[in-house]
Amino acid sequence: MQRHNILVVDDEKNILKVVSMTLKKNNYDVETARSSEEAVEKFNRNGYALIITDLKLPGKTGMDLLEYVKSKEPDIPVIMITAFGTIANAINAMKKGAFNYLTKPVNPDELLTVMKEAIEKYELRRENISLKSELKQKYTFNNIIGKSAAMQEIFGTIKMVSRTQSNILVVGESGTGKELVARAVHYDSNRAEKPFVTIDCAAIPSELMESELFGHEKGAFTGAHERKTGLLEYGNAGTVFLDEIGELDVNLQKKLLRFLQEREILRVGGVNRIKLNVRIIAATNKDLTEEIKAKRFREDLFYRLNVVTIKMPPLRERKDDIPLLANHFLERLNRIEGKLITGFEDNVLGVFLRYGWPGNVRELENVVERAYVLCPNVTIGMKYLPVKLSSLVHENKEPLDQMNLLETEKRLIIKALGQTEWNQSKAAIILGISRKQLMTKMKNLGIKAA
Repeated sequence: MQRHNILVVDDEKNILKVVSMTLKKNNYDVETARSSEEAVEKFNRNGYALIITDLKLPGKTGMDLLEYVKSKEPDIPVIMITAFGTIANAINAMKKGAFNYLTKPVNPDELLTVMKEAIEKYELRRENISLKSELKQKYTFNNIIGKSAAMQEIFGTIKMVSRTQSNILVVGESGTGKELVARAVHYDSNRAEKPFVTIDCAAIPSELMESELFGHEKGAFTGAHERKTGLLEYGNAGTVFLDEIGELDVNLQKKLLRFLQEREILRVGGVNRIKLNVRIIAATNKDLTEEIKAKRFREDLFYRLNVVTIKMPPLRERKDDIPLLANHFLERLNRIEGKLITGFEDNVLGVFLRYGWPGNVRELENVVERAYVLCPNVTIGMKYLPVKLSSLVHENKEPLDQMNLLETEKRLIIKALGQTEWNQSKAAIILGISRKQLMTKMKNLGIKAA
């Protein structure tokens, strides 16, 4: 059994002696202090699971000690001891973060009960913080979230290719996070301190794209009043991300191919070639092999870009990640907006698992943000979801993957429990729900605790 170190603060020797003896008999390690100043000195030097302090102390008061402890270690519980006539002050101390207060003379059994409750809650908070940190490291890679087998494989691929200089082609539907992969490769590489330049091939008109890519010299064409540095040149020594490469004009594809072969550019209207050291990562939601057959994409350029391919799975094929992503977006909104929403009602995550997510992760993020803005409660309910999702509750349609919704939920819950050795608190965090919600689901689905 773990022994906890307790600091007891009181200016009366007899009280310190009686409380210390009681705690030591119950397997607590005890240190004492007779003033707030002495307590602060010991607090800064040692670690404690709990502090018990008299409200009235010589010099600085127990309230001063409480405020100091909470400013340094907000999670450490503090129990206030007070005479009957100063209960109002003790209540005020609780408003400032004290866990509880007891009146003199202190009943030993009552003290032990309050202490046990305070320490249990303190340890649970620490466990949750530690677990969330562990999960973040395990299931997050440079802002990419995922615990599914497909995403773990992608994380491994990113780690392997990031330290190479090879060109990379990222493929997948819109909204799957292709740019996040490109950024992860860049920031995990030895180019991380150099520029990361994004070029949206679908957003820049074809007549302007050559100048955007390669730059131009003064007087190269009407309106070229000064020299312009191209985006490839801006990305020198770093990474250039060519988003929606399938939209690039065929004529420019030839010039891009020449750059990839020779690693040098010629500004529009220029005569001097400029050597560049740029890593190219391209992305597309198109099937480039079909584009090649239709003569809309050069086969030789495809093979230059396609040294390493990373295929981003659609969200409907990585359902294990949906609770994790939804909870991640909710926590991020809480940090940004300052409002506290603790989670989703049971049936909301069920609908999230059933819905097909044609817009993928980007659509899920938008749905969570919309619900967050509209919801005045501490949990998000069905009525704050778009109609296309909330209507699924009343439909008799099977999910897109033909699996029964309850079977899908049961599988995900059992998987989360297995990953945490059937620790329900840890499994609930993975699933993005409360422990109480998890216990209810386990009961309804016939899942018995191991």
